[in-house]
Amino acid sequence: MPVDQDWGSVWPGPRSFHPASVPLPVRQGYVEKGVAPDKYANAELIKIPNFLHLTPPVIKRQCEALKKFCTPWPKALENDKECEKHFPIEVTSSDYCHSAPTIRNPLARIVTIKFKLSSLNLNERAKDKFLRLVGERYNKETDTVAIVTDRCPLKKQNYDYAMYLLTACYHESWNVEPWEELKSEADMEYYDWSKNASKKSVEALFGKQTEDIPNVKEYSEAVSTLMNEGESEYSVTKYGDSVRKLLGLPDAPKT
Repeated sequence: MPVDQDWGSVWPGPRSFHPASVPLPVRQGYVEKGVAPDKYANAELIKIPNFLHLTPPVIKRQCEALKKFCTPWPKALENDKECEKHFPIEVTSSDYCHSAPTIRNPLARIVTIKFKLSSLNLNERAKDKFLRLVGERYNKETDTVAIVTDRCPLKKQNYDYAMYLLTACYHESWNVEPWEELKSEADMEYYDWSKNASKKSVEALFGKQTEDIPNVKEYSEAVSTLMNEGESEYSVTKYGDSVRKLLGLPDAPKT
């Protein structure tokens, strides 16, 4: 074969290695105390996958042929923030190519979906229940939920299963069972200032609603931190400062 012949026409698609078509002195295999076998009648070269059909000029030619079927990138999606707004779910999977008797890889079936919790339309009660359903799959620092599925044998099945889990958790978080209505303040797993006696005491002290009381937001955050995270030098100091601001008292003297 001439060395200047169009390689894309000689090797247009994936196929097993053919020594007469490849103008390269390729060798493959191992001979103890000898030279590796050449390309002719070499079973090692025939049985492994190759990428001779994906040379850079061929890839460029294929991209040019496919370009007429593509559409321009939407102008409204010029940054990551806009992409997350319109496409909140990120799907991650992997494909593997390796030399083996089979091209299948069990790791290729694994599918991971990620999304921001803030992208879901949930109120406080539904959000709390959703977080209990997903458990450790939620990352509080990034506000991201990651669901990994690998139970099914095929990637498409695991993708459908992951979307089913997301749908089921979302709708279940909005359901309210009769026994959930019996939950009292003592049964709460965390301290919610807006539903506790502290809020009523502040409103009774000032004789107005919390929305009309200055510095009440800082006070509520300080009380919630103290009750949920426990006593520490930071939480106690923050609580004391917020009480002084709420009551209009001077700052504590520095020691």
